[in-house]
Order: sequence, then structure tokens, then C-alpha cells
Amino acid sequence: MRSNLVPWLFLAPLTGLLLAGCEGTAPAGATAQAEDANPRQEVSLRIRPWSLPAPPGAAQPDLVVTTDGDLLLSWIRPEEDGHVLELARHSAGEWAAATTIARGDDWFVNWADTPHVSATADGALWAHWLQKSAAATYAYDVALVRSSDGGRNWSDPVLVNDDGTPTEHGFVSMWPAASDRIGIAWLDGRETGTAGHGDGSDGGHGGGGAMTVRSAVFDAGLSRSDEAVLDRSACDCCQTDAALTARGPLLVYRDRTEAEIRDIVATRREGGRWNKGRRVHADDWMMPACPVNGPAVAASGEDVVVGWYTAAGGDPQVKLTHSPDAGDSFRVPLLLDSGASVQGRVDVALDAGAAWALWVTEGAEGQALWLARSSTDLSRPLARVRVATQQGRGRATGFPQMVLAGGDVHIVWMEVSGGTAQLRGAVVTAGP
Repeated sequence: MRSNLVPWLFLAPLTGLLLAGCEGTAPAGATAQAEDANPRQEVSLRIRPWSLPAPPGAAQPDLVVTTDGDLLLSWIRPEEDGHVLELARHSAGEWAAATTIARGDDWFVNWADTPHVSATADGALWAHWLQKSAAATYAYDVALVRSSDGGRNWSDPVLVNDDGTPTEHGFVSMWPAASDRIGIAWLDGRETGTAGHGDGSDGGHGGGGAMTVRSAVFDAGLSRSDEAVLDRSACDCCQTDAALTARGPLLVYRDRTEAEIRDIVATRREGGRWNKGRRVHADDWMMPACPVNGPAVAASGEDVVVGWYTAAGGDPQVKLTHSPDAGDSFRVPLLLDSGASVQGRVDVALDAGAAWALWVTEGAEGQALWLARSSTDLSRPLARVRVATQQGRGRATGFPQMVLAGGDVHIVWMEVSGGTAQLRGAVVTAGP
């Protein structure tokens, strides 16, 4: 497979930056420099700490940009015998006081399948979480709420999935379906209880049918419409992601074939229906179990970038590919990183100026958070830098989040020290 990749990580013009990055994290306020493909140009990345309003114990962060350029940060924190989902807005350089979206003592909370927030052009905010439906470990539903007053008050929740089966439903993506409607896609395990135990007692992990990918649209009154089945067999517990292109929402997820090939698939909704999903690249990763490591997608007009993790051939890798036509086709991917230390957990961002990719590695010295920047079409690598050395190891640190706002990259991740989670943030500015 490697012969089909463009391994820009090892291009000679980047050598100076790579050596510097391997020696340590760029300190706050420092500038990391790397030459791009044109030796007469340089790109610098200035990293500075970003103070977050989340209290100790906050975990499972989500970070999004509203239509007016504000940032929304949500998190879950434990509370007595349950959990609370909270939200804070960053506007004009300041954080507003956090508000409560919901709280409950019957939620399904874990490191990988996390809540998300979204905003629509009418000013409404939307949020979801996972709510237990039965005693089985993986029996839970997706609950959805809406706020029309900036997050001060929230509607009563409705269930996104209405099948009533005690099976797994989660790994949600959301996107604006109209100025006052939200589109939502999720992994749905209703068919996993049709054989084996037949009662969903295994939550779809080892049951009879396959995990499906489904979508629906919800209006301001939380009424459901346009429900569709996008895929009859998907990887059971990898994250999905969605981005709004000039030709409609593009959804990416990890597929699952009968031969246990678990590559990344993209499908776009256009003209009222989803097109047939296609692989973004033929990794041909044969994997007998879910890696819990989904793809990420970002769009600007018809330009799209998709980042993902694969371990095809036993070699862990992070890849990034570009589509110039809203996901109709994808170019030969770039190899961003490879080797035993690569953990994946990828996020991406894109605008008219650059494409960005964020991922996690873990070696003897601990975990590290890496950021790469290239031209929008990925033809010119521009910079690569270690953003942070993370406290904590393994899955406990979860999935970092990244968005573009005001020309800067905003990054949020989770550290775990002494058994206590803490959210951390950084802002990265690119310049000559």
C-alpha cells in the first residue's frame, strides 16, 4: 500500500522542523518554523495556551464554531450518582459562564462515544447525549435537545432512534440541514439483536445482525423526517463525522464488509437522497474487531479533506486525502505519520488557505498531540509541530478536538492526572 502514498512527513524541506518537534513541545508563545515545498517561503506556527472554563473532572469535550464565528465548548462531568452536560460560549475573546444542557443518572458515558453540540443559522443550539435503555452494557439510545435562547433553556429530550430495541445507538454526527433544522447520522444496532440472544442483551457486540448507519432530520419542534438507512453493515463502534460542502452534507464512517475489511467510506446527501458510499482509499485493512478510531472530515466549498487511522499490513498510519468535487472523488492520500507509536484519533480542519490535521501518538515518553498544516489541496506541505505532551496514557485521554475560527486553529484535549480529567486548550496561529 505504501507505494500509493505521498509520504510528505519525510520530505527533505521539513527536516529541521521534524527534528525540533521530536525534541520537545513548542513552548507557549514559541514559534515553530518549517520551509514549504518552495524554499523561498517559510511558514511559522505560533502556539499559545488557551484558558478553558471547564472545571476539574470535565471530560469528553466537543468544540464547534457557530454561524457568527463564536466557539461552543461542551463537556461532561460527574455529579453525585450521575452526570451533567455543560456548555460554554467563547465570543469576542471571552468565555461566558457555563450553562447546563442536561443532567441524568441513566446515561451511557465513555471515552469514545461522546456528546456533540451544533448550531443552526436561526440561532438555535442543538445537543445530544446517550441514555441507557436497558441493563445490558451496550443498550442505549440517542437523546436530542434544542435551545432557542443561546443555551439558557433547553427543550425536553426526544429520542433520535425510535426503534425501541435494547441495543447500541450512538457515534453521532450533526450538521445544519436548513436554517432551522438539524441533520443527524448515527450508528444503529437495532438489527444486531435479530439473532444470537435475540433480546439485545449483548448490545450488538457479538449479536446476530450488523450495525447500520442511519440518518434523519429534526425541525424546530423536534419532529423527525427523512429517516434513511445509509449502510447496512458498518464498523460497530468507530466515530462518524460530517461536513457541509457546497453540494450538501458529506458523511464519513468506517465500513465493514463480509471479509472484515474496515476502510473509510464517504457519502453525500444531494437532491433529497444519499448517494452510494465510496471508499476514500483502498487501504484493505482486514480487522476482525472494531478499532474504535473513526475518520474526520472538513469542507470549504467543494474542497474536502478526510483524515483517518489505519493499520493495514500491521503498520499503524495516519492518512489525509483531498477531494476537489465535494466527495465525488478522492486523490492519492498523504501519509502523515506511521509506526507503532501512532494512535490516530484524528481531527481535521479546512479553509481557503490551508488544511490542518491533528492526531495522537504514544511512546515511552508518553502521549503527544501533533498538528500538520498543508495547502488546501494537500499539494504543498507547510509545517508540522508537536502541540502538547499529554498527561495520561491509553484511551483515557479520549479524542482531541480542533476548529478554525478567526484565522486561528483552536485545539482542545483532555489530560488525566491522578485519576482526574482536565481539559486543556491551545491556539495556533500561522504566519510568514
